[in-house]
Amino acid sequence: MAEKKGPTFYQSLLAGGLAGTAVDLLFFPIDTIKTRLQSAQGFVQAGGFKGIYKGVGSVVVGSAPGAAMFFCTYDTLKRTLPIPSDLAPVTHMVSASAGEVAACLIRVPTEVIKTRTQTSSYGNLAQGSFAAARLVLTTEGIRGFYRGFGSTIMREIPFTSLQFPLYEMLKVQMARALGKEKLPAYEAALCGSFSGGVAAALTTPLDVLKTRVMLDLRDTTKQKMPSLPARFKQIYITEGVKALFAGVLPRTLWISAGGAVFLGVYEWAVQTLTKT
Repeated sequence: MAEKKGPTFYQSLLAGGLAGTAVDLLFFPIDTIKTRLQSAQGFVQAGGFKGIYKGVGSVVVGSAPGAAMFFCTYDTLKRTLPIPSDLAPVTHMVSASAGEVAACLIRVPTEVIKTRTQTSSYGNLAQGSFAAARLVLTTEGIRGFYRGFGSTIMREIPFTSLQFPLYEMLKVQMARALGKEKLPAYEAALCGSFSGGVAAALTTPLDVLKTRVMLDLRDTTKQKMPSLPARFKQIYITEGVKALFAGVLPRTLWISAGGAVFLGVYEWAVQTLTKT
């Protein structure tokens, strides 16, 4: 089977890093509000509307490499997987899922630090990202940075399996409707916004689960952590369905707008790089 055309590895690397940094820094306050709404301690106790840039340091460090890892994997597999073109959605689902697993190796440690800093989980012991990272290392070791890795993967694979096939399909359909061979970046951004919003709303319960796991500070060497299904059931029984959709509005708005920026910037960067 002939190799499909697409950006090179290094083009994906640069474009992905730029896109990830742009979206995470731009929408960080909304992410903070969403995380505080989902925390078990409650929105006000987690910080309310104060200090909405707490934890931004971890994002500065992790956004670019995480997004770059995702797009390098996604674009490479999208070009090379031996799946027939009439099964393009399958190609996009597999490529995006693999990309998310690879990206989470970088993203999860920064997410752990970010969520705990955003919600002041360590109180006065760690007010910034660096202090929080040092405390995680001291109290939990390297494994502590991957608290919630499983729940993050459980959230990201369904999310990306919805977002990217829908995004790629919308790009093809819009280009066909407008009589264009390829959409410019700003039109691709509209497709990214819609697909991201749909995927975000539908996967909010998994995002709540991920947040709760990352904010659980119990010592895993002394206490057995509940399984993900057990934790999900506990939230449902004790707090109701509403808790599973906590933060759905800011999450949907954030990822819808973020999808436009993330994929719009990515498409613009790739188109710019391929012209040089």
